[in-house]
Amino acid sequence: MDLNKIAIKGTTQQHLPIEDIKKDLVILKDGSCILVMKTSSVNFDLLSEREQEGMVYAYAAIINSLTFPIQILIRSALKDVSDYIEKLKYQESKPIDPLMRKQIVSYRRFVEEVVKKNNVLTKTFYVIIPFYSVELGIGTTVKTSLPAPLSLLVKKSDQKLPMEKDQIIKKAYVSLEPKRDHLTHLLARVGLTSKQLTTKELIQLFYQIYNQESILAGNTEALTQAGAIIKGSKPLSPRQKSAKTENPKTAAANQESIYQTKTDVQ
Repeated sequence: MDLNKIAIKGTTQQHLPIEDIKKDLVILKDGSCILVMKTSSVNFDLLSEREQEGMVYAYAAIINSLTFPIQILIRSALKDVSDYIEKLKYQESKPIDPLMRKQIVSYRRFVEEVVKKNNVLTKTFYVIIPFYSVELGIGTTVKTSLPAPLSLLVKKSDQKLPMEKDQIIKKAYVSLEPKRDHLTHLLARVGLTSKQLTTKELIQLFYQIYNQESILAGNTEALTQAGAIIKGSKPLSPRQKSAKTENPKTAAANQESIYQTKTDVQ
C-alpha cells in the first residue's frame, strides 16, 4: 500500500479551538467567547524614577480593582514599513524643491536598507476578556447518542455549540461590554488608550499568528485574502477576484461569517 496515495481528509479548523469570528467576538467551539482589545504602550525606561514608581502603583491598582480575569498578550512581529515607504515615494513625486526631493530619496533608501539588513521588530499589546461557556447557564456537553466512554472519542469538529451563535453573542455582550468599558476607564487613568478589535482585525490577527511564513515572505496578497483562507477555502483566482469586485454586496454577505464553509485538505 502506497501511503502517499492515501487521501488525508481534514481541515485546519479541527485543530483550532475557534468556531467562528463574528460581530467583533471570537467564538470558541465550547460556546465560550473572547473580546480582544488593542492597547497603547509606555516606554518605561524613558520615565523618571518618580514617574516609574507612579506607573507601578497605578498598574497595581488596576490589577487589584479587577473582579474578572483578563489575559495580557504581548506580540512581537517584524515591522511592516511598506506603507511608510509608499508615503515617502508619494512625497518624492510632488513638485517640491530638488534639494528636498534628494533628501527624501536618500532617507527612503536608508530606511529600506536598514529594514533589509536588520530585523526591525514591533511590539503590539492586547488585553483579552473571556466569557466562559458556563455563563450561558446550560450544559455544554457533546451532542451524541454514544455511551459515556465512547463519547470521549468524538472529534472536536463534531462538537456542537450549546446554542445558536447569535444567542451566544447576545449573552456574551451582556457580560463583556461592562467589563470592557470598566477596563478602558482604568487604562485611561494611566495614560493608555484601548480599542476593541473588529471582526476584520481579528481575522487578520489570527491569520498572521498561524501563517508566519507567509508574512515573513512578504506575501501581502495572501493577507488580503485572510478571510477566505481562514475559512478553509482556496485562494481566489483572477476570475473570482473580478467577480468579487463586480458584486460587492455578494462579497460582503460571504464575509459576514468566516466559517460558513469548510473544505477538506486532500
